This record gives sequence, structure tokens and C-alpha cells, in this order.
Amino acid sequence: MSATTLGRARHGLTLGGYAICLEGVLWREALRFIHQRGRFLAALVRPLVWLVIFAAGWRQVLGVSIAPPYHTYILYSTYVVPGLLSMIQFFYGMQSSLSMVYDREMGNMRVLLVSPFPRWFLLIARLSAATVISIIQCYAFLVVAWLWGVEIPDPGWLAVLPALIIGGFMLAAMGMVLSSLIRQLENFAGVMNFVIFPLFFASSALYPLWQVQQSSPILYKACLLNPFTYVVELTRFSLYSTWNLTALLVVVGCTIAFTAAAILAYDPARGLMARRPGAGT
Repeated sequence: MSATTLGRARHGLTLGGYAICLEGVLWREALRFIHQRGRFLAALVRPLVWLVIFAAGWRQVLGVSIAPPYHTYILYSTYVVPGLLSMIQFFYGMQSSLSMVYDREMGNMRVLLVSPFPRWFLLIARLSAATVISIIQCYAFLVVAWLWGVEIPDPGWLAVLPALIIGGFMLAAMGMVLSSLIRQLENFAGVMNFVIFPLFFASSALYPLWQVQQSSPILYKACLLNPFTYVVELTRFSLYSTWNLTALLVVVGCTIAFTAAAILAYDPARGLMARRPGAGT
């Protein structure tokens, strides 16, 4: 397709065309999710292991005092649920970005290059699809956690949705930025572990920040610099129908930054993809 033809095609795009494109991307991600049931089970088993085994083993050791958003003493299993929800979204965001590496290696990336839709819209559609699927997994985990005996406030089931949307989009955008740095598919798993676990452990997902501050001021500062911490806290407060303004501002700011970086990185004319042999093939 020539540049002139592509420009005319983009000029003639309508709002309905954008909606159809978004629907197609969502359905593609949904079908991939449905056909790969193992990913869904893995997404549930991973946090359930932490909830059932880790939380039970450390219940008497890691006490959680009364601190916002909690108004009374809570079980440790209740405390870790927001962090496990964020972990689900983090893993799925990274796994969704893995498909970008696969598409680039298999040559499917040319679909992005010849599509009449703007590349930024296609990338945002991919991020939106990954966010939707991760939210489905989060609610499935919440149901299992509730059946396990974790107390979840009734308004929190709906109040947490905006936090899951914002946080899931940010984590998916972060994964897409990382996928632009990976040259080969087999290297992505190592990068996932190198990024996910340090960010997960250096956050408030497993222990309150005030306890971290008492035991290690250096780790406490690392937690404050970790964007994943603010995703966890945004989810934690929203489960109790309150908002943490600092967490909200940080997550929104990081979402904008990571999304812009992903769009730039996947721009073959200006971004990281321009320096990759075969990026557009």
C-alpha cells in the first residue's frame, strides 16, 4: 500500500470504523484467552498459592494493625488480596506483551504497518483488550478468595473496577514497553522474572509500608519509588470505597508515560523498532 493510498484510507476512517477495529482487537484477545485455558488456570493458581499457603503460614507472624483504609484489625489473608489482584494484572500484561514479541518474530507485525488505522490507536486497543481480560481474571480470583473466607465489602466489588481499569492499563503499557526492548522470544521470560518479582516484593503487596520503614529504610524508599506500589494501594483503597489521591495521581501519570513510550517504541520511523532488523517484516 502506497503512502498516498494509506493517507487517503486514514482520512476516510469514521468513528464506526474505529469501533469495529477496537471490537476486532478485543475479540482476538478474548479468543486467544479462551483457547489457552492453561493461562487462565495459571493466573488463578499463582495468587491462590500465595493466599492459601503463604498467607496462612504467616498469619501469626505478620500482624496488620489498624491503618487506612482499614477501620479494624484484619487477617493477613485480607491484606494481601489487593496485592494479588495487582499481581494478576501484572502477569497478564506481561504475557499479553509476549504476543507482540511473537508477532514481530513471526512477521505478523506487518499488520500494524499496513493497517489504515493510526498505530497509536492499534496499540491502545491492544492495551485495552489486555486490561479487559485481566479484569475478568481479577474478579474470578475475588470470587475464589471470597469462597475461601476473605471478607470483601459489598460496595467494594464495584468500587474496585475503576482502579482495576487504570492499574491494568498501566501494567499492560509497562509490559509493552519492555516487549519493544526484547529481540528474541526466548529472552522475554527471563526479563519478565527480572522485572515482575523485584517490583512485586519491593512494594506494599505483601506487607504494610510502615513495617518496611521500621525494618529497612532503604527498602522503604525503594517501595516509594516503585510504581507497582501505587497500583496496589489504589486497588486496596478502592476495595473499601475510598480513594488514595497520591496513588491515583502516580498511576495515572505512569499510565500516560508508559503508553506514550510504547507508542514511540513501536513507531518504525522514530522509535526503538526503527533500529531493529526485520521489525516491520
